[in-house]
Amino acid sequence: MGNDTVKLTIDGQAISAAPGTSVLDAALDHGIYIPHLCSHESLKPAGACRMCVVKIAGVDGVVTSCSTKVQEGMVVDTHDELAEKVRRLVCDLLFKTHPNECTGCPKYGKCQLQSILQAVGDTGRRLRSRPIRIPADTGNPIMLHEMVRCILCGRCVRACNELRGVGAIQFAKVDGRVQVKVDGENLADANCRFCTACVEVCPTGAIREHPEIADRAIGKTRDEALVPCRDGCPAHMDVPRYIRFIKEGNYPAATAVVREKAPFPHSLGYVCTHPCELECKRLYLNEPISIRNLKRYAAAHDDGSWKQHSLIKPDTGKKVAVIGAGPAGLTAAYYLRKCGHAVKVFEKMPNSGGMMRYGIPAHRLPRDIVDAEVGEITAIGVEIDYNSPVENAAALKKDYDAVVAAVGTHKGVKLPVPGNDLEGVLVNADFLRQAALNEPLPVGRRVVILGGGNVALDCAGVAKRLGAEEIHVCCLESYDAMTCTDEERAWALEEGVQLHNSKTFKEICGAGGKVSGMAIAGVKSFHFEADGRSVIELEPDSDETIPCDTVIFAVGQRPDITEDFGLALSRGRIAVDDTLRTDVDGVFAAGDAVYGTASVIKAIAAGRLAAEQADRYLGGEGNIDEALAPEQHRCPYIGTIEGFSAMPREEASVVPATERVQSFCTMDLGLDEQGAHAEACRCLQCDLRLDIAPQRFWSSFTGGEGGDHA
Repeated sequence: MGNDTVKLTIDGQAISAAPGTSVLDAALDHGIYIPHLCSHESLKPAGACRMCVVKIAGVDGVVTSCSTKVQEGMVVDTHDELAEKVRRLVCDLLFKTHPNECTGCPKYGKCQLQSILQAVGDTGRRLRSRPIRIPADTGNPIMLHEMVRCILCGRCVRACNELRGVGAIQFAKVDGRVQVKVDGENLADANCRFCTACVEVCPTGAIREHPEIADRAIGKTRDEALVPCRDGCPAHMDVPRYIRFIKEGNYPAATAVVREKAPFPHSLGYVCTHPCELECKRLYLNEPISIRNLKRYAAAHDDGSWKQHSLIKPDTGKKVAVIGAGPAGLTAAYYLRKCGHAVKVFEKMPNSGGMMRYGIPAHRLPRDIVDAEVGEITAIGVEIDYNSPVENAAALKKDYDAVVAAVGTHKGVKLPVPGNDLEGVLVNADFLRQAALNEPLPVGRRVVILGGGNVALDCAGVAKRLGAEEIHVCCLESYDAMTCTDEERAWALEEGVQLHNSKTFKEICGAGGKVSGMAIAGVKSFHFEADGRSVIELEPDSDETIPCDTVIFAVGQRPDITEDFGLALSRGRIAVDDTLRTDVDGVFAAGDAVYGTASVIKAIAAGRLAAEQADRYLGGEGNIDEALAPEQHRCPYIGTIEGFSAMPREEASVVPATERVQSFCTMDLGLDEQGAHAEACRCLQCDLRLDIAPQRFWSSFTGGEGGDHA
């Protein structure tokens, strides 16, 4: 042990502890449970509740173990008769005001008071009940205050004041009784930072998260539940960490955090569908953090310093073929090269980027951004063969040790609607690809687009810029159920696109072999059968026809492959197991070709998984994690910000609709530095709660069920 430890005996067990350690912590660290309530590992000792009293040989009476430091040769008895008597009295005093029911409590099984009572034993409840009759306060966002359950341990007040420096909750005397009270009319008025430190330390659930938030955490780990933005990102980027770097003005460090999970930070800053924002707890206050725009600003101000920490493992002598230079394929290629393997990418198109180049229009994602990030991938030795379609993926195994098929979904789908073979009927994939190749397919004056996702609205934007005067988007979904992002829909409406929601497609009308109109009808309800077939109930007398000369199907895409590709298919997509292995040994598949058209960030996450699994197959560890960003100290003392809860979301600057529809120039200009800093300051810093020690329960020390609880 050396000379930097103190030796003592607790309940006959000889232990060692660091100087300055409390008797309570020394006991708990060695599996000896001492009931404690006001004490918390992350808070300064208070010694107020006296639940943790113990007997120390040679010392009169009993002492609070949370505020007593270990000393050499100290002999401690946690089961002393007087100590047990004091604990039973404390329990009686606590239950004098606390509700008696347990099984109906939402904190049941995770209540520290309940655990303490199990350890102390039945006290008889000899004191007359005097409950605190305070109505539950459900009016605050994120947190629910049910102070009838409060036992005045003071943890929440200390966490808010000492740990966070906010002071939104205080002790106050109301009608002659001390209570924990919000320092104002509500938490927003008290400039609460909604960090939920008070929730984390509350032993009884008097302060807890609103049921909607709590329900979303069911089945998740503590880390997943407490940092939902990171959990919601398919690549699990450390969102709070890079937002904190942005707030500090360290944009290269922020970009490095993103690059630890994805080789396309700048492209994602333009087109990520930001599922993280749908999980952001800030949305319960007003609006979520503009995470994607913050990522974009940081990436635009990167200095490349992350490269000095980027390592490539020694060459393994193994060769990998990757089919497809889209986000999934290039991500897999990038990480497999960093694992030391020689990687060649086969791309059938004349340039790389996949759907980032040939599916997302240039006015939404500038091509020089894609080129620059692909350049970082080829710079480490990834080879790309353009204009090189692969007819049979399995055949590549003859020359390569492993193969990753990431061919994307580049073939549009036509529904079996009468008239779908008329002149003027197009499909989304062809339409967007030809526009990206500067060989646009002709569109007429009036265009109808069938579909309600982002691809449909991208088709609308391209058609507008190609000269269409009137554009209609028709979809089965209601307005609120459309699969497109809110911003894409808003942009489309600004550009004059007309939406027709809850409509089914009956017939493409024609005259002289050309499109003349689109017959649609209102949908009362619809659902999909297990085989994917739609079952639609029509609104009576809702038929209408939209005059048009062009119809674009944007109802889905699929891989442009058949059984001749050499891999087993399932409903037109490549069949894989949970590790992305196909039915051919050593051949993996990833991205849209596996799960259907999704998003760039999901494709990147799939590419990472494919790289991990392929590396394991080749004899590696499958570890592609890397530390590119500097270490970051998460300061728990966040202080107050006046009007924090009402701080508005900073919106990106967008070129006015009348101007942007005239060309394919970038329309979304992003945030400026002032906006980026202000937006970063809106973050709740949910990850700070991870630094608060989880509560420790009696069952963790006795071998009982439950263990440590989040």
